[in-house]
Amino acid sequence: MFRQLVRGSFSTLKWALSAVGAIALLITGLVATPLTRPPELPSISAARGTVDLSTLPAVERFQARDGTALGFRHYAANGPATGRAAIVVHGSSGSSGGTIHALSTALATRGVETWAVDIRGHGTSGTRGDIGYVGQLEDDLADLVGIIRTTAPAKPLTLVGHSSGGGFALRVAGSSIQDLFERTVLLAPYLGHDAPTGRPNSGGWAKADVPRIVGLFALRSIGITCCDALPVLAFAVPPNSEKNLVGTYSDRLMRNFAVRDRDFRHDLAAARKPITIISGADDELMFADKYAPSVHAIAPAVDVKLIDGVNHMGIVSVPRAVSAIAEDVATRGTTGS
Repeated sequence: MFRQLVRGSFSTLKWALSAVGAIALLITGLVATPLTRPPELPSISAARGTVDLSTLPAVERFQARDGTALGFRHYAANGPATGRAAIVVHGSSGSSGGTIHALSTALATRGVETWAVDIRGHGTSGTRGDIGYVGQLEDDLADLVGIIRTTAPAKPLTLVGHSSGGGFALRVAGSSIQDLFERTVLLAPYLGHDAPTGRPNSGGWAKADVPRIVGLFALRSIGITCCDALPVLAFAVPPNSEKNLVGTYSDRLMRNFAVRDRDFRHDLAAARKPITIISGADDELMFADKYAPSVHAIAPAVDVKLIDGVNHMGIVSVPRAVSAIAEDVATRGTTGS
């Protein structure tokens, strides 16, 4: 009897260890799957050439709470003063020194003091394509607001985000730091891979390493986070563009520079301040006509505007689009969404 019990216990242990080993091999195989970059997307690349970058303000720096020096560009209001201010967040792969410069300039010309930030992992901020932990981008943004408040203590502050920066701005709008801003303006926001507004692979702009993402999720579920710095998302940037653009995101940057838990509904439901969405009707990365029904199902008060004849990058570079956005930020406050 005793021998049978021992034999049965060893048999159970053997099968348990075999199962653990098989799962470990499966996860290892998933994580080891290589990330491949999609071919250049011409409509995105071409937009940079339409913006005059000769007027870019110099990069300034502030010290984040972890001691890292992060970059931003300050655009002093040079039009009729509105008493308002804005922080502008670029889209995926970009920086404050890219196409978003056209919008930042338009805001300043309309009398809105503007700070365009290099989100950590981009431009002049931190390690390209990576961050230290999920939630660090919110910490960085709060630190920047603290710096801004030393010179502009009372100006109503609007958070403006484009594309993935729009998804991140929505994340902030539903977070514990949402009261740092009077309102949020989302420009052609990326609301998550399974949102009704997203075209497959973002219209060819992004390619995710799905097996690796699944493997890293499995590791996190058992408390292992050692591999979150691995790249999991690649963008359709031009060859040899590393000086200006970020080609890949680590898992933790991808998860942080986006809506919370990959579900925009959570952030919309948690947001207490006004939100506006503005997109080009001809957006090739998003289904612009689906913004209104998607967000109004959760937050009917969100204002959604579409601008005809404008694509994804045009919303932050085409003169009539940036003029309309600047007018909105300069004139609408907490009483209007």
